[in-house]
Amino acid sequence: MLVEKNVSLQSANSFGIAARAKRLVRVRSQDDVREAATRFDLARKPFFVLGGGSNTVLTSDVKSVVLKVEIPGMALVRETPSSWIVQAGAGVVWHELVAWTLEQGWPGLENLAMIPGTVGAAPVQNIGAYGVELQDRFHSLTAVDCLTGDVFELDAAHCAFGYRDSVFKHAAPVAAEGAGWQRGMGLAGRAVITQVCLALPKAWRPVIDYLDLQKKCEETGVAQPDAQRIFDWICAIRSAKLPDPAVLGNAGSFFKNPTVTPEQCRDIIAREPKIVHYPMPDGSIKLAAGWLIDACGWRGKTVGRAGVYEKQALVLVNRGDRSDPQASVTGGEVMTLAKAIQTSVYERFGIRLQPEPVVI
Repeated sequence: MLVEKNVSLQSANSFGIAARAKRLVRVRSQDDVREAATRFDLARKPFFVLGGGSNTVLTSDVKSVVLKVEIPGMALVRETPSSWIVQAGAGVVWHELVAWTLEQGWPGLENLAMIPGTVGAAPVQNIGAYGVELQDRFHSLTAVDCLTGDVFELDAAHCAFGYRDSVFKHAAPVAAEGAGWQRGMGLAGRAVITQVCLALPKAWRPVIDYLDLQKKCEETGVAQPDAQRIFDWICAIRSAKLPDPAVLGNAGSFFKNPTVTPEQCRDIIAREPKIVHYPMPDGSIKLAAGWLIDACGWRGKTVGRAGVYEKQALVLVNRGDRSDPQASVTGGEVMTLAKAIQTSVYERFGIRLQPEPVVI
């Protein structure tokens, strides 16, 4: 465990926002997390878990203890008749895990290629793209309860996965603080994920229902692509649509795609026939948030040093100089732009967009 004081977080968040941590603790093992919980009394004091910083907007310096999760390791831990069970440390870069599993001949994560961030953050957000969500490949995870110091394991049911949601995004009731964790209780601000296990299917089949992938099938004449080809296609699609955070600071998709009832969707289509929408298994309709933002005229617009990306209206970017803490975008500018977009979309469509990143 390495403890640093008054540390710049500008390079530790993909937006490149200039902010500092009063105290940053680099944890590289499960024991490091338990030691940090005891040493810094995390049972009573707030703390912030930082992985790759790709889903974070820092609006000020962070006064609480920052746990920078850097736990390494990737391995096949078990094989069943139906799956390969792969385990990865919470600090592993997610895209590196996806690429590694394909190199080993274990498909299943290819649709999730190039999603920024670390493995430990993936269950928190229930990351997803191109028709696959983490919960579709999830087996279990290991975490440390910072209130009790206990190490525990959760399966998918205990994680309570939803659209960009999980038990790790909800706080436990005040009355439950100090008690052992129970199913149905939130774990935000309480637990730190240390390892994640995924079940990769041996009876693999391509998931290519999304329009961008269908276009690739038509362009190439390949109706049933293998996992590596899907991986390559998605890397190309995402590279064409989304800016590289190392070049242009951003947090990826800034808003969740909203869901509406079929009746609401029909009403919107009557006014906006070209709206992009997708039917969901539960009968609801998912609307493309990027399309809604674009329709309100925000593509390419700028507020202060925060802007809307020209190629994808769902992405907010850093128009400042991220090499200079005084000239880079601030978290306040990002959130001012985000709120202006939310207001526009609500006034035109009656839909409230919800941000994806964690705002600190």
